[in-house]
Amino acid sequence: MNGTLTAQDPAVAAQGRRPGRPRVLLAPITVTPSKPLTPSHLKGLLWTDVMYRASSGLADVTYRYSPTTYHLTEQTLGFWEYLDRTVGDADYSGLSEEQVGEMYVGYRARQEKAGAAALRPYAEAVETHGWVHPAGARVLELWTAHYARLGMHDPGLLAHQPPALGAEESVERLSALGFCLDLRACGGPVYLDATRYGLPLRQIVDSHGRPNYLACMMRELLPLAPSFDEVVLLYDRELEADYHLVERVLVATGTTVRRVVLGRVPIDGRIRSARHGGWQGHTVDALLDEVGEGCDEAVLRLGMRLYFIAVLGTGQQQSFRKDVLRQSLARATRLLSDGRSPDPAAVPEVLARHRKDHLHVNPYRLTAGLLARHRPAPPRDLLEAVYL
Repeated sequence: MNGTLTAQDPAVAAQGRRPGRPRVLLAPITVTPSKPLTPSHLKGLLWTDVMYRASSGLADVTYRYSPTTYHLTEQTLGFWEYLDRTVGDADYSGLSEEQVGEMYVGYRARQEKAGAAALRPYAEAVETHGWVHPAGARVLELWTAHYARLGMHDPGLLAHQPPALGAEESVERLSALGFCLDLRACGGPVYLDATRYGLPLRQIVDSHGRPNYLACMMRELLPLAPSFDEVVLLYDRELEADYHLVERVLVATGTTVRRVVLGRVPIDGRIRSARHGGWQGHTVDALLDEVGEGCDEAVLRLGMRLYFIAVLGTGQQQSFRKDVLRQSLARATRLLSDGRSPDPAAVPEVLARHRKDHLHVNPYRLTAGLLARHRPAPPRDLLEAVYL
C-alpha cells in the first residue's frame, strides 16, 4: 500500500500489502501553517517527495504528514488566540501566505503570551471537532496549490488526521516503556526521560498541561511505528537532540529507525527561523512566480529537485542562489530532451542501487546521479515516476 495514512487505527497500515515487499513509514517534520514556505521548507519537502516516490518503487510506503496532530502545540494555538484577540472575526480567504506570516512574526515578537485557560477552548475544538482556524486553513489551501504545481504528493494537508493515541494514553505508553518522568501529581511538567542513555531530560508537557511538538509526535508515532519494517525520520539539523530521543523511544518498541538530517538553506549567508521574518522575496510563492514564469511544468519540477537535492545536498553551506537554480532548470531541459525511451525493467534496478543497507531510497545519491557527466540520460519512466 503506497499512500497517506489518514485513519486513526494503525491496523490500516497492514491492509493491502503486497507479499515480499518491505513496509516503510516516512515521517518528516511537519511545518505549521502559520508562515510562508521558504527555501528551507521546500528543500525538506522535495527530499521527502523524492524519497517517497522512489522508495514506493521497491516497498510499501506510508507517508505520514499530519498538520492536525501539531495544531495542539502552543505556538499554533497561541497564534490563533492572538489573531482572534487582536484582529477579531476577519476574512482570511483572500490573504497571501506572506500576509499571514507577517501576523505570525508580530505574534512571536510580543512578550506576553496567552495563558492555559485562554488556549483550552482552542485545544478542545481541535481535539473534539478537528477545527482549524481560518488563517491556518487559508495557508494550507495555498500550500496545496504549491504542491500541485511542483508535482509533490499531497499527504493530506487539508485532511483531518488525528493521532491514534490520546494525550493521557501516550504518557502511559511512555511510562510503560520507561521513558517518562511525570511530575503532574505535584504540579510539575511531564518529561521525556532517556537519561539512562546519557541523554538530557526533555519537557514535553508543561505544568499547565500544554504539549509541545514532541508530545504530539509521540501520540502519532508510538502506535504506528511497530507496524513497519523501517521508520524514516526527516528533520532539520537544529532538532538533532530531540530526534535522538525519538529514535531511542521508537527503538524500544522494536522499530528500526533511520534518521535523515537536513541543513537549512541560508539566505545571503544567514540562517534564520521563519518566525523572525526575513523571508520577504524568498518565499516559495515568490520563487515560483519568478523562475516558474513561462517555464515548462516538467522542467520546473525536475529542475527544482536537481537544485534542492543534488546541488544543495544535506548540508547548509551554500546560500540560496537563483542563478544556480536557473542552471538546474537548464540541466533539466537537457535531461528531458535527451531522455531515453521507457525501460520499465531498468527502473527498479536503478532505484535499488541507492538503498544500501536500508529500505528507503536515498534521494541525494539517486538525484546526484542525474547530474553525473558521461553517464547515459535516465529513462523517461524513471523521471516520470520519481521527479515529475
